[in-house]
Amino acid sequence: MGNLESNQRHNKSLLSDVMRVQDFQRKIYRKAKQEKEFRFYALYDKVRIAYFLREAYKRCKANKGTAGVDGIHFKDIEKSGVEVFLLEISQELETKTYKPQAVLRVEIPKANGKTRPLGIPTIKDRVVQMATKMVIEPIFEADFEDSSHGFRPRRSASDAVSEIKQNLKAGKSDVFDADLSAYFDTIPHKELMFLIAQRVSDKHVLHLIKMWLKAPVMIKGRPTGGKKNKVGTPQGGVISPLLANIYLHLLDKSVNRMKSIFQMNGVKIVRYADDFVLMASKIPQQCYVRLYEILDRMKLQLNTDKSKRVDAQSQSFDFLGFSFRYSDDLKGRPIKYWNVEPSNKSLNKVRAKVSDYLQKNGHKPPYIVARDLNAVIRGWINYFSVDKVSYPNKAKRKLRYYLCDRLQRYYKRKSQRKCKLYNRGAFGVLVQKYGLIDPSKYSPRLTLANA
Repeated sequence: MGNLESNQRHNKSLLSDVMRVQDFQRKIYRKAKQEKEFRFYALYDKVRIAYFLREAYKRCKANKGTAGVDGIHFKDIEKSGVEVFLLEISQELETKTYKPQAVLRVEIPKANGKTRPLGIPTIKDRVVQMATKMVIEPIFEADFEDSSHGFRPRRSASDAVSEIKQNLKAGKSDVFDADLSAYFDTIPHKELMFLIAQRVSDKHVLHLIKMWLKAPVMIKGRPTGGKKNKVGTPQGGVISPLLANIYLHLLDKSVNRMKSIFQMNGVKIVRYADDFVLMASKIPQQCYVRLYEILDRMKLQLNTDKSKRVDAQSQSFDFLGFSFRYSDDLKGRPIKYWNVEPSNKSLNKVRAKVSDYLQKNGHKPPYIVARDLNAVIRGWINYFSVDKVSYPNKAKRKLRYYLCDRLQRYYKRKSQRKCKLYNRGAFGVLVQKYGLIDPSKYSPRLTLANA
């Protein structure tokens, strides 16, 4: 009974933490929404409050992730005591002795054979960043435009996809698909800090953010950057997506401003983090000139090789893994419709994940194989199943065909160990006996309805 009561008290405490954080966020959001020019000054004490730090730690742990340069994992913190860990952070923040450690640089492989640099702060730095983000995010959320969808509470890629389809149906088929060159690595610190200071005047919070921007990056055991660094925020930092949105909010405002050249020509912007499209029935040259002027003033550059103008009625384009196409009616009727489906690139990515898993896991029991592949399949289908917007069935059938072929070859490789699944049709057996998801039959909505 003692353990049960202790667990109940712990769960109530966690719930209380969430409610207290949310109550603060609602109040500060309302204040920011009502007073557009107000600058918030008493925020630092909230960052180091125990319930903010506990909730920040919980969110960081839920995101999982590996250790930073100090080699400390979540399991190490749990072993020595989370409360002790958080108390030390709170004391460092109170005495102004907190200093972030270097960010660990890792290279994540991309589908084109190149790599994407990812910066991994230590868990300690992640917790402080998360607490700070929880405090200041509602302020900037009150300012952000509805056309921005990436890395924001209660918004997702599906919202951006839905808005693009609505614009296409409204006749805005002249599309400029923009790609910013190394955006996270080129955000200028001085200009970013100026924008943050328009809403946050607490010098201690501003100092925290500045320290994270100036933190050195550890590459192959050698620190680079540091105090001399004047641009960039590491992809992988907890607070980096918010900082990225704060800076690109300038672009959103410029396009959406009343009587701007964009609004006068009916141009809409749909942005997800550093990916965005401009859409109109006809985008005049003046809008492109103005776009380049804005980005130049922001010290950002378009990747001219990847950015392109598309007449969506005659040519498909991809955005956030979706392919948008003006398709003929499947029943032969003299009408066309806007088809949104997973892009070939995204289909190749999920195939590569399946292949990579099977190559690295040679002799696992069938129920483990089914369970692990289900995580990949379910996540992929859920992402592309945007209600009344996307139509992933064709891609789901292609994935099913690939699984049939790839699993057959996988168990043929194991047939030297007299694997029974080889001769019995591996895909069918894994589906019927071990619960492997059949992509062609899986529906997130049906799954939720039956849960």
